[in-house]
Amino acid sequence: MPFTPTDYLPYDFANRRHIGPSPKEMAEMLEVLGIDSLDGLIDETIPASIRMEGGLDFGKPLSERQLLYHMRVVSSKNRVLTSLIGQGYHGTVTPPAIQRNILENPAWYTAYTPYQPEISQGRLEALLNFQTMISDLTGLEIANASLLDESTACAEAMTMAQRVAKSKAGAFFVDENCHPQNIAVMKTRAAPLGIEVIVGAPEALDPAAVFGAIFQYPGTYGHVRDFTDQIAALHGADAIGVISADPLSLTLLKEPGAMGADIVVGSAQRFGVPMGYGGPHAAYMATKDAYKRAMPGRLVGISIDSHGNKAYRLALQTREQHIRREKATSNVCTAQALLAVMASFYGVFHGPEGLKAIAQRIHRKTVRLARGLEEAGFTIEPEAFFDTITVDVGRFQKGVMQAAVAEGVNLRKVGESKVGITLDEATRSGVIEKVWRAFGIERADDDLTAEYRVPEALHRQTPYLQHEVFHMNRAETEMMRYMRRLADRDLALDRAMIPLGSCTMKLNAAVEMMPVSWREFSLLHPFAPADQAEGYRELIDDLSAKLCAITGYDDLSMQPNSGAQGEYAGLLTIAAYHRARGEGHRNVCLIPTSAHGTNPASAQMVGWKVVPVKSAANGDIDLDDFRAKAEKHGENLAGCMITYPSTHGVFEETVRDVCAITHEHGGQVYIDGANMNAMVGLSRPGDLGGDVSHLNLHKTFCIPHGGGGPGMGPIGVKAHLAPHLPGHPVTGGEEGPVSAAPFGSPSLLPISWAYILLMGGKGLAQATKVAILNANYIAKRLEGAYDVLYKGGKGRVAHECILDTRPFEKSAGVTVEDIAKRLVDCGFHAPTMSWPVAGTLMVEPTESETKAELDRFCDAMLAIREEIRAIEEGKIDRENNPLKNAPHTMEDLVREWDRPYSREQGCFPPGAFRVDKYWPPVNRVDNAYGDRNLICTCPPMEDYADAAE
Repeated sequence: MPFTPTDYLPYDFANRRHIGPSPKEMAEMLEVLGIDSLDGLIDETIPASIRMEGGLDFGKPLSERQLLYHMRVVSSKNRVLTSLIGQGYHGTVTPPAIQRNILENPAWYTAYTPYQPEISQGRLEALLNFQTMISDLTGLEIANASLLDESTACAEAMTMAQRVAKSKAGAFFVDENCHPQNIAVMKTRAAPLGIEVIVGAPEALDPAAVFGAIFQYPGTYGHVRDFTDQIAALHGADAIGVISADPLSLTLLKEPGAMGADIVVGSAQRFGVPMGYGGPHAAYMATKDAYKRAMPGRLVGISIDSHGNKAYRLALQTREQHIRREKATSNVCTAQALLAVMASFYGVFHGPEGLKAIAQRIHRKTVRLARGLEEAGFTIEPEAFFDTITVDVGRFQKGVMQAAVAEGVNLRKVGESKVGITLDEATRSGVIEKVWRAFGIERADDDLTAEYRVPEALHRQTPYLQHEVFHMNRAETEMMRYMRRLADRDLALDRAMIPLGSCTMKLNAAVEMMPVSWREFSLLHPFAPADQAEGYRELIDDLSAKLCAITGYDDLSMQPNSGAQGEYAGLLTIAAYHRARGEGHRNVCLIPTSAHGTNPASAQMVGWKVVPVKSAANGDIDLDDFRAKAEKHGENLAGCMITYPSTHGVFEETVRDVCAITHEHGGQVYIDGANMNAMVGLSRPGDLGGDVSHLNLHKTFCIPHGGGGPGMGPIGVKAHLAPHLPGHPVTGGEEGPVSAAPFGSPSLLPISWAYILLMGGKGLAQATKVAILNANYIAKRLEGAYDVLYKGGKGRVAHECILDTRPFEKSAGVTVEDIAKRLVDCGFHAPTMSWPVAGTLMVEPTESETKAELDRFCDAMLAIREEIRAIEEGKIDRENNPLKNAPHTMEDLVREWDRPYSREQGCFPPGAFRVDKYWPPVNRVDNAYGDRNLICTCPPMEDYADAAE
């Protein structure tokens, strides 16, 4: 038979990477749904009134080879100089074992937030190591599992200080030696909350006038000071002392806890995480034990499982926004988990002696640099420093900085007559000599006499990192195996489908991830001169233009580095617009009761009052209630926050009415972009009446979740809001920044850009259609076994569906948690539990999953339903059954079996692989025990031995 070429559209080739079902499988799935075509399904799912006109046209999709070539060309336009700019960002050396086995390993970067602890024990242990490291270095009792960046951590510390301080003062003092971006973000956070920010020298602090104060340690210009007296004075006035500290310096310097600090924040970037033009990096927060329940973010704690074995879990603050809503301590619901894991392994890799040696080398190099400048007649500040000095060069500032660039080095402009220099782990003698040459000094860096310029009173006196994990055999063989052991304890996307509603756990293609590690993207300082970042500029401009075309907006800010930051930035933009029009009094926000929990928390952070709007019986926004409340609060209506498609998994046909009512009463419409995976290429929020939306690039646009972060939440806006987007001290702008770096976490942006370039406009639309197909296929296959709580007018769901498991608690004593844990036995991460409706499961399969994986999931869910039926019929005991005892571990399999069902039924239910079965390392975790006995640092090793007996 002669060869006959197939008619295969170019974009279909790209689709086969990201779209799971083959054309043949799609046809079989459509047959199950009883419909002839994929387009016919979309017509039944998405109301014609909200469909976009035409389609997306981004030109011909690129092949993988074309993409990598294109990325190389663009990245080459970035010039990677040695940046000694400092200001909170440092060169660092990522151990190759960490880069290859953590950063570039899908077992780590495709994991989801550890809300299901039984299948997250590996990353939870790594995060507990991070908490322990930070707690030890800062000298405080408890640390969280990371925050977004140092600047937002400073802002969180400020609002936390206000919550816990006994002082009733309304002002917060900020050390003038804080990094400029930290000061700017704190001012942004303070303004809508009515907090007065007083910036000044530490000596000018009036403790009676403030509820708290923050000091930078070391200061942005290099000063190393002891803040013990200032903090003692604050305590005397019932105020809170905060220090923003460089953790590496704390291996040498007196720790903040010894100064009496109540809260310590900072960045762990220099613990092996490249600068990446600004991020992502793991910020940290540590505090006294007395304040732990007021701390924002995530906290990993130690509990026990149902057999009394040690088990890790998220403690206290887990998803508190969904419980406390506008009364939450923060809207932060993500962390920088992957980067915190990297930083923790950096600490494990080097140990306390290694970290101290690195810090000593950096300080000695800085002293040598300073001595060479002093001997040439330059005035150096300060007298006491760690890694940063400031040099007075008078009118020669510009010339010195230009000469440094000619040598391949970036220095920092300080005022009009000084130059700042910050050395780091990567600094070598040749770099010091280049800096000297920029100052007109010809000498060799050959005097290695050790000299220190830290006063003895500021030398650290206490031990740190004493836990055995920081003293393990650091042979690479052992390190590699430790990383592998922890990874094997987790269930990530590289093993199985993670069908989480509103979380879109889709493929993070290998080719999209590769450029993240390229030096041209990873090694740039965020405040490097613009002409050194032309490749980033091209990437950001083109990605912004494509995202605007996808969303129907006119402009975009990349600054928000999480979805919650995007919400906050979007509302600040609306608030600034109202102020510019002389309507700054508008402060009421209408939010449906079904909204994401971060929505009301974000509204509270911009000083707005939240007015809940009811849901109708079918799950839609109650339009009558919405209209009545918009009319009632018309004069003060700032806006509304809605999610589209709704959090109930349907396309509400009244969305244009909601937008029109809001605009009629002078408000602006914020459309949450969490569910854009159901819209791309088919519908645009900007066409529906939205004024601003954030996009979760870590959901719809393929940036991986990384175990709970990194993320990106850029906001798109209509033209009238564009002048009010976030600004930054480095890049300018009328408004204040919301994040530390001008473009948030830009080293992640090549991933989303690559995804769009690979898919093309038609491919993106096809991905959306298949996401909807996969969700409807699951809903149809489970029909009769589980009720789907909400459907559209023609009986279809969007890209996710809510399965109602509430009746089983009455009929069989089976809870939604029992079903979730039983799914672990089947080799699946559970869908989203009890949100947005308590007692339900929200399932989102995404377009990436094949029909075989969808069927495996459906088979598992149907088998679980039969087990429930057996309980209902009295064939299985209500308390001693596979669901109540789930998940089953390998230890269960080999220990004495006294259960009224077989080992095979317990451990190998339908859906579970026989050969490659995932075995959870612990049984069901006791959450209540963990909160009653809160332990958030590594336990001694003998505890592990006890648990194993």
